[in-house]
Amino acid sequence: MIIGTGIDIVHLPRFEKIVKKWENHFLDRIFTPGEKQYCYRKRDPYTPLAARFAAKEAFFKASELKTPPPWHDVEVINEPSGRPVFRLYGNSAATHAKDRIFLSLSHDGDHAVAQVVIDREP
Repeated sequence: MIIGTGIDIVHLPRFEKIVKKWENHFLDRIFTPGEKQYCYRKRDPYTPLAARFAAKEAFFKASELKTPPPWHDVEVINEPSGRPVFRLYGNSAATHAKDRIFLSLSHDGDHAVAQVVIDREP
């Protein structure tokens, strides 16, 4: 049974401007060290960072948590195949321990988008 869906879109030029303005103050608040390391290995780190930001926002929309968890409690990692998945910590992990969470990321032109579906067995 689907308990929630979420989608978020990020305008890449605006996101890049925010990152350049606030630098580590913004990055350290939103992303885990692993997420930053993964993204900054890329030629253009802003696109994967924006996609991960969108993924976290989409997760917050899909989740049944009453208040959004700390940003670091929701981490986007990649399986060996390259498929993005969530690694959850804290209350997010406890609340969604038995759920299947589907994540899709995409980007094109000036936008990155993420969609999340949370499924729970009845």
